Amino acid sequence: MSTSQPPRSPGVQAADTLPGLFQARVRESPGAEAYRQFSSARDAWLGYSWSEMAARVLRFRAALQREMLQEGDRIAILLPNGIEHVCADQAALCLGLVPVPLHVVDNPENLGYVIADSGSAVLFVESFERWSTILPFRARLPLLRRVVYCGPASSDAEGALAVQIDAWLASVDPGAGGPAPAISPDALAAIVYTSGTTGRPKGVMLSHGNVMANIRSIMQAIQVLDSDVFLSFLPLSHTFERTVGYYLPIAAGASVAFARSIPMLMEDLRLIRPTILVSVPRIYERAYATLRETVGRNPISAQLFAAAVRIGLHHFEHAQGRASRPSGLARAIFPLLDRLVGYPVRQRFGGRLRAAVTGGAPMALQIARPFLALGVPVLQGYGMTESSPVISCNTPQDNDPASVGRALPGIEVRIGEQQELLARGDNVMVGYWQRAEETSRVREADGWLHTGDQASIEAGRIHIKGRIKDIIVTSTGEKVSPVDLEAAIVSDPVFEQAMVLGEGRPYLAALVVLNRATWEQRARELGMDSREASAMHSPAVLDWLTERIRQALRAFPGYAMPRVVLPLEEPWTVAGGLITPTLKPKRAAIEARYAAEIAGLYRGH
Repeated sequence: MSTSQPPRSPGVQAADTLPGLFQARVRESPGAEAYRQFSSARDAWLGYSWSEMAARVLRFRAALQREMLQEGDRIAILLPNGIEHVCADQAALCLGLVPVPLHVVDNPENLGYVIADSGSAVLFVESFERWSTILPFRARLPLLRRVVYCGPASSDAEGALAVQIDAWLASVDPGAGGPAPAISPDALAAIVYTSGTTGRPKGVMLSHGNVMANIRSIMQAIQVLDSDVFLSFLPLSHTFERTVGYYLPIAAGASVAFARSIPMLMEDLRLIRPTILVSVPRIYERAYATLRETVGRNPISAQLFAAAVRIGLHHFEHAQGRASRPSGLARAIFPLLDRLVGYPVRQRFGGRLRAAVTGGAPMALQIARPFLALGVPVLQGYGMTESSPVISCNTPQDNDPASVGRALPGIEVRIGEQQELLARGDNVMVGYWQRAEETSRVREADGWLHTGDQASIEAGRIHIKGRIKDIIVTSTGEKVSPVDLEAAIVSDPVFEQAMVLGEGRPYLAALVVLNRATWEQRARELGMDSREASAMHSPAVLDWLTERIRQALRAFPGYAMPRVVLPLEEPWTVAGGLITPTLKPKRAAIEARYAAEIAGLYRGH
C-alpha cells in the first residue's frame, strides 16, 4: 500500500469544515455508495449513495430548523452507528449546532449527567424505551426541549417533548429553511465526553479546524482510496471512530458499512469483506485467544501454527528492512504454511484487508506479532480525545508493532517531565467544556498538550510506557504498568477481563473475570460443580489460574508477576459502573466493589 496520495477533488481539498467536506463529497461523487446498512424489515443490506444521503440530511436539517435553535446550541445523539446517526450529526453541523455524541451502552445516570452538563437542547435516542430510562433525571435537564426517538411510536410519549422520528420528519419541506449559515473552522464541531475512568466525564471541545487538521494528517500518512470499504462497529461516540471511521471516509469518498452488532461482527466481516478496519485491541485479543484454543486441541495444528508465525514474522521483519532475507528452506515452505494457516486467518477478517488500524488502548506484542506474521496488516496508532484523536500511527511500509509509530505530519511531539509525552498541532482541542482550570493544566499556553502517558521517542518512533497515574508502585519500590499486564492476561481464553492492583502493597494481585464456558469445562475436569460459589476459590482452581497467569506473563520481569488471584464469575459492565463505555476498567470503582475480598488477599502480609 503506497503512502502517496491520488488526486483529490479541489472541493474536498479546500474544505475547512465538516459540513463543507460533506457537501464537497456529494458534489464530487453523487452516485457512489456512501453507506451500507442492514435492514431487518427487508432482511437485506441496503446501499445509500452520497446524493441520497444529502437528501436525507436536508430533511433532518429542516426539522431541526423548526426547533428554533441558535448557532452553538448542543444536540445530544444517543443513536447506534447508522444512517440516522450520520443524518443527525451532519444536519446539526451544517446549522452551526454542536453534536454531543453519547455512548449507547452508557448507564442512564451518566447519560443524564452528560446531557445536563452539555446543556443539550435536543436529544436523538434509539427508542422511547431508552428515553424512559433517562426520564427519572428529567429535572436535571431544564434546557432539553425536544427528544426525537427512533423505533415504534409510543402512547406513553411525554407531552410535546418526545416525538417519534418519522412524525418529526413528516411534512418537512427540505428547501424551506433557506441557505445554511457560514460555519467558521473555529466553531465547535463536537463536545465529546471522556470515558471517566477516574471521575466524572469531561467534555472535550473539538473545532472543525481540529478535526479537519487530523483528517489531513492521516491522509498524508496512510492512503485511503475511494474504492475502500470500512466496517464501522466502534461506537461513533468514540472520537477514534468519528474521525477515522466516519469523517475520513467522507474525505476519501470511501464506503462505510455499519456492522449489525458485536456478536455478529465475524459474520459481518465475512459478508462485507472490508478493506480497512478501525478497531481496538480487544477484538484481536479475543480472536487470538480463539486461535490459540483451536490450534491447541491438535498437536499437529499447534506445530503448523507456530511454524507459520515464526517464518511469517521473519518475512514481515525482512519486508520492513529489519531482518536478513529468510533462508531458502523458509522461502520454499512459506507459501504452504501461509495457505494452511495464514489464509484461513485472513479470511476470518474478510480476506482483503489493506489496513487494520487499532488504537484506543495498548496492543500487546504477543498479540500483534502473530497477526502480522499471518498477513493481517495491523497498524497500531496512538491518540486521545483531546487530540481529535490521532497523534501517531504505524504505516504499512514503516510498521514497528513495538511502537505506536511516528507522529503524523503536522504534529510535533516531545518528552516532558516524568517522561510524559507532549503533543502540539492544529488537532489539539479547544479545551474542556466549562472547565477552564482543567484545560490550563492539560494544554499549555503555547499549545503543548499533556497526554498523561509516559513514553520514549526512539529513531522517531513513539513507545508508550503507560499512564503516569496508572503506574503501580508497590511498597517494595517496584514500578509496573498494570495495563500491559492486563492485556497479556486476557490474551488467554480463560480470562474475559482482568485488573492488576498493588499500589503501596507488598505484591501484585490480579482480579480476573473468567470465561463462563472455559470455567465450566475446567470445573468438570476437576470433578467440581461450577455453580457452587466455593468451587472457583478452591486451592486447585487458584493454582490453575495462577499458573495460567504466570504463563501469560512469562515475558515480564518476576516482580511484575501477581502473587495472588481473585477469580470472579460476574462480568464487569458499563451499567454496573465498573467499566467505561470504551471497556476500560474503572479501577477505583472495582476496588471499592471488592474491597473486602481484596483485603483478604493481603491479610497477614
